[in-house]
Amino acid sequence: MTQNALLTRTNLRTPRAAAIDGILFSVLAVAAFWLLWTSVPADPHEPGAWLGTSAGSVALCLNLVPFAGIAFLWFIGVLRDHLGQREDRFFATVFLGSGLLFLGMFFIAAAVAGAILTAFVAAPEQLVNSATFHFARAAAYNIANVYMIKMAGVFMITTSTVAIYTGFAPRWLAVLGYVLSALLLLGSYYIRWSFVVFPLWVLLISISILATNLQRGGIRS
Repeated sequence: MTQNALLTRTNLRTPRAAAIDGILFSVLAVAAFWLLWTSVPADPHEPGAWLGTSAGSVALCLNLVPFAGIAFLWFIGVLRDHLGQREDRFFATVFLGSGLLFLGMFFIAAAVAGAILTAFVAAPEQLVNSATFHFARAAAYNIANVYMIKMAGVFMITTSTVAIYTGFAPRWLAVLGYVLSALLLLGSYYIRWSFVVFPLWVLLISISILATNLQRGGIRS
């Protein structure tokens, strides 16, 4: 392996890479959720009048989703590589599985919402308040608000546990992760702003990793 290749691998394995990807995911996810929050009514039984007034904002939200997902995938990969041999197999499996399930359902919910927009452009009068709209709206709502959020909570639990055992993040952030994950697992259905809990927690983890890395002069621990 050449010296350039070794340097490249070292740079990719630094915690700073995970921190930057986590911050990017957090910013994009919060922006996407905020656009969705301000554009689509919370009631899953609404008839779809927002399609005529807020379709552009929802389309922008959906365009942010793939980039947020890519950043989150890099965040998982670089963080696992940073843990290296310290990573327990059981928690590694749950950590990776819950992260990938969250990401998959994130994309599926966005795809269903995109299908609603496409169908509205093709036949606006027939779609609004139709059975097809209500089915697609309910599918996207349940995927995001029930299953995706629950997987985010599982990811927070496993990440917090790994943080306590390996010390890659402060203990108070791990404890906060347990508390917020309980909120997502038990109360996400009743709290609309629960969508932003996960990306904001990832943002705190990423900032902590980045600050630790900068204090150590960019040298991997």
